[in-house]
Amino acid sequence: MPPLIIKNVKDLHEYIGREIGVSEWLLISQERVAQFAEATEDRQWIHLDAARAAAESPYGVTIAHGFLTLSLVSHFMKDVIAIEGGLRFVVNYGLNRVRFPAPVKIGSRIRARVALAALTETPDSVDASFSVTIESEGSSKPNCVAEWIVRYYL
Repeated sequence: MPPLIIKNVKDLHEYIGREIGVSEWLLISQERVAQFAEATEDRQWIHLDAARAAAESPYGVTIAHGFLTLSLVSHFMKDVIAIEGGLRFVVNYGLNRVRFPAPVKIGSRIRARVALAALTETPDSVDASFSVTIESEGSSKPNCVAEWIVRYYL
């Protein structure tokens, strides 16, 4: 599904309290998890050792790092929304709350549901607080629930 196209960041007001959209599915491979482990120096066996995970993990398979799942939020956002004009630049301002209710199992596909929780305006910027829920295909519990703040400089 193509992203929602917004002409100007001020036009986001009509989406406050509403779901904006849902991203495309993304396959989480063992290779992606291994690359993340190398980049972050987090090589815990539950992410990398499939044989040990099958024998000892409550999930029966290796799982993605929670921070890998979280780091994909900006990727998913591009699938959901695009703002065409009126911006000098955009920055990741931070997170207010993050939880990982369920693991992302290797070989699963995940996507994000994005809603706009709030907008805060200053003379030269707009902070958008997005509620992002990352879910695995076929799972009843979300993998990651986060409130992400994006600062749009006008």
